[in-house]
Amino acid sequence: MKDYQNYSLFHKFIDNFLPIGFNGIDPNDPLLFEIEKSTEINNQYFFVGDLLKGKILFTSKRSMNMIGIDPKELNPYHNIEATHPDEVHRNTKGWAKIICMANDLLAAKSGYSLFATNMKLLNPKGEYSETLFQCYLFYSEIPHKTVYILQVHTNIDWCKNIRKGVYYYSGNDVSLFRYPDDELLNVCKDFTKRELEIIKLIESGMSSEQIAEKLFISPYTINTHRGNILKKSGKAHVSELIYELMEQGKL
Repeated sequence: MKDYQNYSLFHKFIDNFLPIGFNGIDPNDPLLFEIEKSTEINNQYFFVGDLLKGKILFTSKRSMNMIGIDPKELNPYHNIEATHPDEVHRNTKGWAKIICMANDLLAAKSGYSLFATNMKLLNPKGEYSETLFQCYLFYSEIPHKTVYILQVHTNIDWCKNIRKGVYYYSGNDVSLFRYPDDELLNVCKDFTKRELEIIKLIESGMSSEQIAEKLFISPYTINTHRGNILKKSGKAHVSELIYELMEQGKL
């Protein structure tokens, strides 16, 4: 029995279709049939794009099932439009981070990077589904010098713990580019969504009392959150943490 949770299929996809720049892919190619079957089983869809051109080159069929967009019409803005309003800022910050990572790969003229996080995406039923974005970036000189992105979207509504926090990874450990099971989703989860919400409100200049009033909880609870936030981050001041999170694209 084949292991359809093995991401080796995505690497085979890259090896097979990189020489043609991911253009004109034969829909009857056996590998494409196998990878489409894999994404159906795993409740995923993916696309590959040229980051220098800002163009999506190929999208798998299940974009219709997950966000209601025909794969031939998908563009980078469709995912932003489908993102929950409370998380649009993280989506746009995430793209800014991806562009910075791509520039680093271009400067080095080699290498791979990975950016991953979870957000809620609007599905064709009009409901929001918790979705993991896994963005695998790689430099190539075939068929021309650029940085490509293979972005996999996986429905993770089944993961109850992820609803309480945010998965986030940005770096060069591409071993984390694999199917999101419980083990993976717990590797890079740091602040809860409530903690990130409070950090964002602190960054906007609000006091603990103002935040408490806005969130309908007590100032004591806010101060407890602030203490936990500093303990998790290892920072002496929230301002240091805010600067770091903005650099990482989390705020």
